[in-house]
Amino acid sequence: MKGAAIDQHYYELLEKIQVIDFALLELNLYLDTHPDDWKSIEQYNCLAQERIPLVRRFQELYGPLLNFGHAYSKFPFEWPQTPWPWQV
Repeated sequence: MKGAAIDQHYYELLEKIQVIDFALLELNLYLDTHPDDWKSIEQYNCLAQERIPLVRRFQELYGPLLNFGHAYSKFPFEWPQTPWPWQV
């Protein structure tokens, strides 16, 4: 990705992941104080499942989202390549 133009799909896919991550974070905080709210647990689990293929697809196309062993890297090692998802 270094020096290459990022296509529109990059931004669209990253935004979908960010929206789900925000909702998961908010649900997680809510569930910390409301652990018996079945509907919120259901929503949390549904979003967590929805996130998996989106992240997998993003990483296949554009590289890892998380470091420290939470995502695979292609060869050559991808972390030195920019922009990183939090930079866009």
